[in-house]
Amino acid sequence: MVPRYARPEMTAIWSAENRFRIWFEIEAHATDALAELGVVPKDAAKALWDWWATNPAIDVPAIDAIEAVTKHDVIAFLTWVAENVGDQARFMHQGMTSSDVLDTCLAVQLAQSADILLADLDALLAAIRKRAHEHKLTPTIGRSHGIHAEPVTFGLKLAQAYAEFDRCKTRLIAARADIATCAISGAVGTFANIDPRVEEHVAAKLGLSVEPVSTQVIPRDRHAMFFATLGVIAGSIERLAVEVRHLQRTEVLEAEEYFSPGQKGSSAMPHKRNPILTENLTGLARMVRSAVVPALENVALWHERDISHSSVERFIGPDATITLDFALGRLTGVIDKLLVYPERMQKNLDRMGGLVHSQRVLLALTQAGASREESYVLVQRNAMKVWESDGALSLLELLKADADVSAKLSADELTALFDLGYHLKHVDTIFARVFGE
Repeated sequence: MVPRYARPEMTAIWSAENRFRIWFEIEAHATDALAELGVVPKDAAKALWDWWATNPAIDVPAIDAIEAVTKHDVIAFLTWVAENVGDQARFMHQGMTSSDVLDTCLAVQLAQSADILLADLDALLAAIRKRAHEHKLTPTIGRSHGIHAEPVTFGLKLAQAYAEFDRCKTRLIAARADIATCAISGAVGTFANIDPRVEEHVAAKLGLSVEPVSTQVIPRDRHAMFFATLGVIAGSIERLAVEVRHLQRTEVLEAEEYFSPGQKGSSAMPHKRNPILTENLTGLARMVRSAVVPALENVALWHERDISHSSVERFIGPDATITLDFALGRLTGVIDKLLVYPERMQKNLDRMGGLVHSQRVLLALTQAGASREESYVLVQRNAMKVWESDGALSLLELLKADADVSAKLSADELTALFDLGYHLKHVDTIFARVFGE
């Protein structure tokens, strides 16, 4: 985790203090259930909670010092608790194995992380929705292969992004449900030394579901899906970030990142206004996606269980969620403050002498009796003249002067085919599909 790209709320989830607090809750809730089943004295569970209520501070250095000797993090934690609670602590961890604590804790942390990320997505969706409606009917050029195609609106560009991130939210909700799984099943997952009702109790207390077959560890296909979902969200962030970067290019300049007073774009060139935020988002997205392959590789363990996944998850758990949280927050700010230039959009629309209306002429010629092949030739031979003139010539005027075209379509009919509004007539329909209006 790099502090430059981290926010406090998400970072706190992955702190040692939070991890140990979750460990304690798992152990104490399990001891409660064991006490209700008559396996351990009720005083044992009460002793744990009484100590916790009066001594909430986690002495991380003390636990680390014990681990330096034991070389086992869970045993170090249990030893530290026992040193503070006293004799009653011997009933803690009855019938459990380390993975019961570690895997259930990771499930809690990932669920907590998902909750923050879902809130991030809600904020981003709200920003995109607002700007989409603001520019619902702002004409701009639609591009394919980076080349002018046909007119769209800037609102439609943003509506597409809204729909994409709405899908991301749906996927993350499903991934959260899949990962929020509890395993308190003991060594090799057979419940030989602990009743399944203990697992059910702990799961209910922590807001988790019960893992049907834990095999000691929770199957890592769940984690693979979770991190793959984060990777897809990162891909969507990059897609929108790259679009902003393209729109900010000097030759396009239809939109750009907000440039604050006093901000500097280049140490050498005072005129520069660079898309640094969206370039940064492209890089952050790559880092989030880098967690996906290791998560997929974690699925295959030796027989049913080993800990080859453990070291990987100590990296990708905090790194991917913290980075994605920061990236979503940054993208929300970019969209919220994005500078949009409708006049430049119109100028770019008009730049190529009306070429963007070529398809309408092609279709009108077929309706007027020309074959599609003939119609294509008639329009293209005039369009190429406009293209080669870099937009200095007018496609409409060339078509009017073309005897083969004018034999099929009158001047008024041709003029009508160059109506920009024609391309925007279904904007309301698309917005209703996306925003439910």
